Amino acid sequence: MALILKMLIYVYLSAGVQSVHQIAWLSCQFIDEHVTLNNESHVDTQLIYREAMLQFGQAGDSPVNPRAVTFLVTGSKLDLRRYMEGVEAEQVECELRRYSTEGIHVRWPVQGAQGYNRWFSCTIKHSQDLFTVTGFLRQSSDQPPPGQQDYRRWPAIEDGETLTTTVAMVIKTQSPSVKAGLGSHKKLHCQFAIDHKGPNVTVEWHRQHRGEKLKLFSHTSRSGRTEGTGVALKDLAGGDASYKLEFTKMNSEATYICSVSVNPLFASLDINLHIEEPPKVSLNVEPTVSLQEGEEQKIVCEAGGYYPLDVEIVWYEQDPAASGQRVGAPLPKVLQNILLSSHKLNKDDTYSVSAFFYLQASLRDSGKQFTCSVSHKSLRVPIKKSFILHVEEPGSWSFNLMVGFTVITLLVILCVMLRYLYSARKRSLREKPY
Repeated sequence: MALILKMLIYVYLSAGVQSVHQIAWLSCQFIDEHVTLNNESHVDTQLIYREAMLQFGQAGDSPVNPRAVTFLVTGSKLDLRRYMEGVEAEQVECELRRYSTEGIHVRWPVQGAQGYNRWFSCTIKHSQDLFTVTGFLRQSSDQPPPGQQDYRRWPAIEDGETLTTTVAMVIKTQSPSVKAGLGSHKKLHCQFAIDHKGPNVTVEWHRQHRGEKLKLFSHTSRSGRTEGTGVALKDLAGGDASYKLEFTKMNSEATYICSVSVNPLFASLDINLHIEEPPKVSLNVEPTVSLQEGEEQKIVCEAGGYYPLDVEIVWYEQDPAASGQRVGAPLPKVLQNILLSSHKLNKDDTYSVSAFFYLQASLRDSGKQFTCSVSHKSLRVPIKKSFILHVEEPGSWSFNLMVGFTVITLLVILCVMLRYLYSARKRSLREKPY
């Protein structure tokens, strides 16, 4: 019984490990560079897009695709697949590049490392912007790197060649693109990991907008020097460099850059923050509008306080009974005689606009429902405001007007007669002898 239990536990744990490491390889694009000097001594860079495989395994494993350049990632303290848990290989895009240290040579302090290294960067993006991961792949070498301009003398990599590497550093964000409303609190996610303890790490955050770059935060682990706020220092030790944006304003819309540097490596991730403020929609009429046939009224639908600028307003009419039907109901009729006001810029930099039309009351339209539908990128579904039109015949209005006029006239005559009778009685009382 104990043996069976142990076997079940082993199978369970093996299944768990398999689920974590379910991706055995990724098809990638290796963007190689061919750098030359032209006749004017300027650097010309030619990008070469090559087929590559990011393959996870052990040194000596056979390549999955013998024709492609294979980056064989062997075991280290860091595993790129742990930063892609819960996704399939088809859901990510993989890009590999050479990484230049610009002549800086630092012995990487991990066990078994040789004297020199060749570096590559690997960026993995989720197709639906759920995350972006950048890892630095280290290929040990016993040959010294070329000089300061090493990118001009990179060793050639042949098709079908296998490069055995390990992951030295990883940086990830779960929020490559963030949407925020005005006055909200947002956490811009950024985490990092390094394959050895005690490195001298510098973490920085910058805000970039329209060509201007502003430093928001900086911390160096060895010196303990910190500039700015927004990142919890106690979380940095665990690799959490997330930035807290306390109160979003219109000028909070920008690109935020999280960067981590460990000599000779520098990694950064862009996080784009977009301000989206939903419109407030209102009509200038009550839910029920009563008009006489032939009468005209201006109907206005206003959408205000939205951002960004683009908004769509559609007016349509339909039978109220049909609006609740899901099957067999006639489609609403879109009104064509709609006029739009010019966009108004509000004091808080949001926008307002109105769509209006002149409603000519007709008996055949009585009972119809008129709906204003407002669509905006901040809304999952359009905002709709409606009213129901009631139209009465002109005869009923004239009859009611005549009856009302007659009643008022009779009341006036009655008041005059009562006043006359009161005055006559008063005179008779004065003339009566005692």
